[in-house]
Amino acid sequence: MKLVRYGSDGRERPGMIDAQGRLRSLQGVVEDIGPQAYSPAGQRALRALDVQALPLVKGKPRLGVPFVGIGKFVAIGLNYHDHARETGTQVPTEPIVFNKWTTCLSGPFDAIEQPPHSTRLDWEVELGVVIGRAARYVGVGEALKYVAGYCTVNDVSERQFQIGRGSQWDKGKGCDGFGPVGPWLVTADEVGDPQELALRLSVNGQRMQDGNTRDMIFGVAQIVSYLSHFMTLLPGDLIATGTPAGVGLGMKPPRFLQPGDVVELEIEGLGAQRQQVRASRARVAPDARELIDPPQGGGLGTLKA
Repeated sequence: MKLVRYGSDGRERPGMIDAQGRLRSLQGVVEDIGPQAYSPAGQRALRALDVQALPLVKGKPRLGVPFVGIGKFVAIGLNYHDHARETGTQVPTEPIVFNKWTTCLSGPFDAIEQPPHSTRLDWEVELGVVIGRAARYVGVGEALKYVAGYCTVNDVSERQFQIGRGSQWDKGKGCDGFGPVGPWLVTADEVGDPQELALRLSVNGQRMQDGNTRDMIFGVAQIVSYLSHFMTLLPGDLIATGTPAGVGLGMKPPRFLQPGDVVELEIEGLGAQRQQVRASRARVAPDARELIDPPQGGGLGTLKA
């Protein structure tokens, strides 16, 4: 199943994509695309529906984040072999974990607003993993049983914040709008093997990233198992599993997003996204400038994300 949420920001309604690619309403069937809907029992109930009897949604409404209940947005760094090669970094011996704040979540076609003090805005297409039931100390062999489904994620990153501001990755990963998710939550039964999915990303029509999840250093089952030994994963928790080669900072010379640029990305079977970068509408208070203005000289160090 392909589950969606459509409508204006903050007023999204639940829906489903039918076999013909049409949007159908789930209003009156479920309250929202939340943990109850994508739990094992919820999915069984949805599969039992006569999809063709659901009302068609007219027009082309905005699509929001396709599910709610996201308590944690966890991400994995340096998790593709080709990305490790482009950074000149050794392959990690265990997953590198960081957080994206849930306030960064946005719809798959919403604009990316560049923060007012941002100078090195970057892109990353990633497979998103959605947890369907609580996972704590689970083994690798059983880990996929805890996955409700998958989605496309753009791990938007500000490299100056991430690397040049004390090497605290979270600062460069969680700004507002840095987490476009969707267009759909595709249930695990429809995806099959998550280690055989093609990923692509283009900027202004030029292909930048072209990879496959089979190139992951740590696969989805390993990541879910690993994280469950350091935190309890709850229904709705979202895991971004890393990006293949082709990020802007890895280019020679580096290339970063500017207002007006268009980012398009997709994952096989999980749908496509499109975002346009726009300049920030925010203003930095004068007494904060000394704290947040980029340091002179850059100080980016070595790419590792």
